[in-house]
Amino acid sequence: MTQQLDMNRIPQHIAIIMDGNGRWAAERGKPRSFGHQAGVDAVRKITSECTRLGVKYLTLYTFSTENWNRPATEVAALMGLVLTSLEDEIFMKNNVRFEVIGDIERLPVEVQQKLKQTMEHTAANSAMTMVIALSYSSRWEITKAAHDIALEVAEGKLKAEDISEETLSEHMATAFMPDPELLIRTGGEERISNYLLWQIAYSELYFTETYWPDFDEEGLHRAIADYQSRQRRFGKTEAQVEEEEKQQKP
Repeated sequence: MTQQLDMNRIPQHIAIIMDGNGRWAAERGKPRSFGHQAGVDAVRKITSECTRLGVKYLTLYTFSTENWNRPATEVAALMGLVLTSLEDEIFMKNNVRFEVIGDIERLPVEVQQKLKQTMEHTAANSAMTMVIALSYSSRWEITKAAHDIALEVAEGKLKAEDISEETLSEHMATAFMPDPELLIRTGGEERISNYLLWQIAYSELYFTETYWPDFDEEGLHRAIADYQSRQRRFGKTEAQVEEEEKQQKP
């Protein structure tokens, strides 16, 4: 499948909604925590393959602000997985830098410490940045950005009339990276679930029935191949895009 990909058109930022862990486990008569553990193995595979393909940013929806409403036992198991799965090996072996976005202060102190430690240990890595969205939701992020901008206006650091799309983008948790070109959701659901709503305005969306624990390198290749089959117009006409592509060719 790799041979069918145009290596010059690999998306530089891929965002993934990793869905289906619980259903994957239930079909095997196992507890949901078993599915989450299997999902960690899929993270390792996809991280390594994205690095190999030349993807520069991989953002994974790991735990939403709404997920705090799940049973306490499942939340505790998920927090435990965060602690045990942030292994330096996967990052150092693949030269991957680690970052996190979300309402981190809501997390247990030991999880916050582990996240900080992993970010510090991988800060010099440069092949790819893997970002986990943890205790994250777009409504939280946009509300926080609006609050921060309002404070700057009140303090006289920013004029209200100078607020633009760029201002909002600069105050998002994702300000350090480009918007994703491709959003993948596994597990069969076809919704965005409060994930990167500002950033995916022009992202290509790809939905697959495959549960996240079963999503592998071939599944990733299929998603990228589908992305490459599309024409990204950003509001322009098909004819305009084709003319621009002709002019860019040597």
